[in-house]
Amino acid sequence: MIKYLLLFLLPFSLYASKILSYNIYERTDRADVMITFDTPYSGKIRQSITKSKIIIKLDDATIESPKVKKVSSSFLYSLAITPMANQTQIIASVPSTVKLIASKTSDGYGLRLRFKIKTAIKKVQKNSANSIIQRVSKNSLAALPTKKDEGISQSYYIVVAILLIGILILFLLKKKIQTQTQTEAQNNWLFKSNEQAQTTNEPISQASQTDAVTIRFQKSINTINSVVMLDFGAQSYLVLMGASNILLDKFTDDKPSTQEEFETILQSRHEQLEDFLNDGSSTREPSPLTNSTKEPLQAYKERAASLIYSEEA
Repeated sequence: MIKYLLLFLLPFSLYASKILSYNIYERTDRADVMITFDTPYSGKIRQSITKSKIIIKLDDATIESPKVKKVSSSFLYSLAITPMANQTQIIASVPSTVKLIASKTSDGYGLRLRFKIKTAIKKVQKNSANSIIQRVSKNSLAALPTKKDEGISQSYYIVVAILLIGILILFLLKKKIQTQTQTEAQNNWLFKSNEQAQTTNEPISQASQTDAVTIRFQKSINTINSVVMLDFGAQSYLVLMGASNILLDKFTDDKPSTQEEFETILQSRHEQLEDFLNDGSSTREPSPLTNSTKEPLQAYKERAASLIYSEEA
């Protein structure tokens, strides 16, 4: 008789998922039971609840032999898995304050049974909640819904969006600062050279050359004073600028063309520079372009221009 019964149940077992293994994971706030199937499990999961037990029945699931496991967890005391006709029964001994949450993996090969403490319920809702639990426990079998694992959290996309916005803001600020710097450099007449005038493809007149003042070389003597060689018209002027603006010399044909030549001129005037820096005056007769008081660079420009015009006359 048993032989014929097995032959009768054999076709149904071909469509059932077989439980290959189960593992119990103990955590501080829960206990998880992970069940693995040989094929994706698509059967129904049902449960019934008593005071100290949660009974789970897996339709269309089989296991080779009964399994009993004692667990030293405050959320799960023991677990018994028993094969039955066309289903597998799981009995979990748990405290009365523990609830069950079942969820399948996305591929269907795994089933997780999570045992954790029930959430706190307000006193106003306690009576209605208890009545619902009692009605559920009286039912022989209640359907147990499953849920899929959650995907990527939306916070990831929010962080990526914030990073992209920050990069865009930094790029715009950098572009704005570069534009302001270029505008200031263009508005600074001191650094305009004849090369900039040539880019406009306009002829450079003698008057425009006379009005152009450019820095040929510059060297800092200390934190206050610097020696500067200025090109103004056809002349080059060696000027001590700082606490007092003093014309040291002027050049027409023997202008220094390299930094080394400029350094050589400064070394030859080392003692003269020391006298100006220490005493604030020179023993030689002052040049017509030199004032004993502070004289701005614009005054040098005007005086040098008048000197050039007088020489040409």
